[in-house]
Amino acid sequence: MAAPGATSIDTAAAHIAGATALADWLVIAPVALPILGGALLLMVRHRTRVHAVLAFLFLFASFLSSAFLLARVVSEGPLVMTMGRWLPPFGITFNADVLGATFATAATFVATVAAVFALRDINVTGRRYGFYSFLLLMVAGVDGAFLTGDIFNLYVWFEVFVISSFGLLVLGSERRQIDGATKYAVLNLVATTVFLITTGMLYGTFGTLNMADIARKAEGLRETGPLMTIATLYLLAFGMKAAAFPLNYWLPASYHTPRIVTSALFGGLLTKVGIYALLRTMMTLFPVEREVLSGLIGWIAVATMLLGILGALAQSDVRRIIGFVVISGIGVMLSGLALGTPLGVTGTILYAVHSILVMTALYLLAGLMHEAGGSYSLHETAGLYRSHPLLAAMALLLVLAAAGLPPLSGLWPKVMLVKASIESGAWWLASAILVSSILTVIALGRVFALSFWRMDAGETVERTDAERAISPGAGYGVLAALIVPAIAIGVYPEPFLRLAAAAAAGLADPASYLDAVFPPGGGS
Repeated sequence: MAAPGATSIDTAAAHIAGATALADWLVIAPVALPILGGALLLMVRHRTRVHAVLAFLFLFASFLSSAFLLARVVSEGPLVMTMGRWLPPFGITFNADVLGATFATAATFVATVAAVFALRDINVTGRRYGFYSFLLLMVAGVDGAFLTGDIFNLYVWFEVFVISSFGLLVLGSERRQIDGATKYAVLNLVATTVFLITTGMLYGTFGTLNMADIARKAEGLRETGPLMTIATLYLLAFGMKAAAFPLNYWLPASYHTPRIVTSALFGGLLTKVGIYALLRTMMTLFPVEREVLSGLIGWIAVATMLLGILGALAQSDVRRIIGFVVISGIGVMLSGLALGTPLGVTGTILYAVHSILVMTALYLLAGLMHEAGGSYSLHETAGLYRSHPLLAAMALLLVLAAAGLPPLSGLWPKVMLVKASIESGAWWLASAILVSSILTVIALGRVFALSFWRMDAGETVERTDAERAISPGAGYGVLAALIVPAIAIGVYPEPFLRLAAAAAAGLADPASYLDAVFPPGGGS
């Protein structure tokens, strides 16, 4: 006969086990769902008609799981899932905190939207050769990087999305794509090699690859271990991935070559993984070393944002212009990392979310401009305001957003970064942010003025091209889906500011992150 209360104890234990299992699935779902979707699409690779629907369903499910994960993390703190129940630091750990869950939610959202745009941009041949499978696996790699708690597995997820993105880049096998892919691959190979070598040094120093365990042990090894060397090498590797000066030439040489939906995904997502990795390693693992390197990071930020936007001013191809605007934005994000203050890091995180939305939207806008005007060249496109006034209105909103002007999402993070720079006495950094914003207005305003406002581009383009209709769903609807949250961040920033501040606080004081991996009293 059961002891009194045994049933209630068993029931409570079952509820706890069920809640733990649910948390485990919630942490891994944003990564597992795209992998399963990619595998399924490979199995039905000849049935190209179902590819878009299946990819959208898996991406939308991944977005919902990321959003639920973010809500859970915000309310309850970081969630941890360890593969195979090999307890940290020995097992492979996924650790979702506010920062990682926020980035994963934004990434899966724009990937879902881009999958809808791909209906108009990817033909049957592109589907047959695996566009949607590569897309799903790339999203899995990006989300895996945002949610992993193990630095070697951060390297693994980098490789997953780099290989998948390489497949997307060469899809079509055009000469310019092969040329762009070669430049993209070479520097990414160098970056991943530096990353792997540095991770080997890290393991030799700490005897562990678990990020929480490294953060716990760093203080005790600071006097004897080569922590400054490791931090500097990670800055080099992740700086290459993020397209920071001076190792950023691969981005403008490659991002304009694939299909425009692929460029949009690259511009919105891939460089942000490099920024995330820098935030995680420099703020959580090596905060003392980041302080020493802050001056160097600051000048890298200035060079990246100013040379990036000057490059945009020198271009006439809309895709190349946007590529350089992406680079300039990376400099803005690096400025918050250089400052290292709560306000500066909050500004960087919010700017990264803004950039994921707006850079994706800018590339998709370029695709619609090409469809409407027949060319990506500013010399050959004109009069789009007359033929496509709604597209012109959306373009103007995106110009304001990218430049950091009200009432769009780019305003508040730049205000925060300028304020943080002034408070830290880094007037030169604040000046660079303001100058880059003015130059962004000029660069993108030039695109708007020539492509939309100018009435005649000469005889090089058939005027019938400018009368081509844009579908309300996969065209205007997709842009609207990205512009609406950008407007929401600009008009009602409070919830987004709180979210970014919570993510920044978790980086500066990782106690809850560490306690989630190594519960107090639970051993290690």
